[in-house]
Amino acid sequence: MREGNTFMPDTKDATQIDQAVKSLIDALNEDLAREYQAIIAYTVYSNVLKGAQWMSIAAELKKHAGEELQHALIIADQIDYLGGMPTTKPKEVKTSEKPEDMIRFDLDNETETIRNYRERVKQAEAIGHYALSERLRKIIGQEQEHQHDLATALGIDVPKVQFEGA
Repeated sequence: MREGNTFMPDTKDATQIDQAVKSLIDALNEDLAREYQAIIAYTVYSNVLKGAQWMSIAAELKKHAGEELQHALIIADQIDYLGGMPTTKPKEVKTSEKPEDMIRFDLDNETETIRNYRERVKQAEAIGHYALSERLRKIIGQEQEHQHDLATALGIDVPKVQFEGA
């Protein structure tokens, strides 16, 4: 509907957009909780990995922790920008006595994170938040690097990331 020279969306469209933004905020808070989880996991794992074969990956995990913190800051900022309150609770961090298990936990988390951020890009673009989708794409690139580092440390192929709509 037009009023004067400005476009006024009808109430139905505004309600749908509001619901889409709320859904995006909720999903981003899940992503933020996963970023917190990654920060904690990378910090702990990098300090408890033992043995010469794990020293280079331990150093890489410390670097990943810093990158995950940057991701968390970006996501929290975007949640605030969209009118939400960033969560304060991380997802649970798994631990193990076995280095391979810890690296596998990280790899599984990175794979899930990439899948979820790809969905977030679609959500952001559906409501016209293209700057957010571009920020998420940059984060996805770093998460894919993490995924590659972890798979290489385990001596396996990088997992394929499948998501709904693929």
